Amino acid sequence: MTADMIAPEWMHTPITAAQYDSWSPEQCRGIEIVDGMVVVSPSASKRHNRLARFLANALDAAASPEWNADTDFDVRLQDVPLTNRRPDVVVYRADTIDITPTRPEHVLLVVEVVSPGSETTDRIVKMEQYAKAGISFYWRVEQTANGVPLVYTYVLDPAAGLYRDSDVFTDIVKTAVPFPLEISLSSI
Repeated sequence: MTADMIAPEWMHTPITAAQYDSWSPEQCRGIEIVDGMVVVSPSASKRHNRLARFLANALDAAASPEWNADTDFDVRLQDVPLTNRRPDVVVYRADTIDITPTRPEHVLLVVEVVSPGSETTDRIVKMEQYAKAGISFYWRVEQTANGVPLVYTYVLDPAAGLYRDSDVFTDIVKTAVPFPLEISLSSI
């Protein structure tokens, strides 16, 4: 059995930004591109999706009119080799709503909800990639056994190109950055 019989060609050959941009939305759903290689993401759980939507709605409501919060679209971290990530929640400049691809300079905050199988990627890999791309804020949401998530917040140190620990929230997220926000995690 050869690799061609196991996976389509595009899964084991690097792709370019131009190739990816020619794909349909259906072809791009459920994947990310890392260093030109397709990475297939398993479908998220209902709890994961609900948590992401809840946070996106709360962030969108709290943000000034200059910012939107949404889910389920790519952020193009680099063109060569192509790296597209699909954060669970993105807070982006409202005036870029019709610009594709969304680039790091359009983004204020990304949120990743950690699920079984994404622990290392969300805790280490994506955190480093988002920092290197210059995205100012990163939130990592850990699901817990009691159902009330923990929210770890990070702020970019641009001189070091790394995120610095900020706050960890349980039950209530109350922060002034990147804008004032207070939400109850237990209501999810």
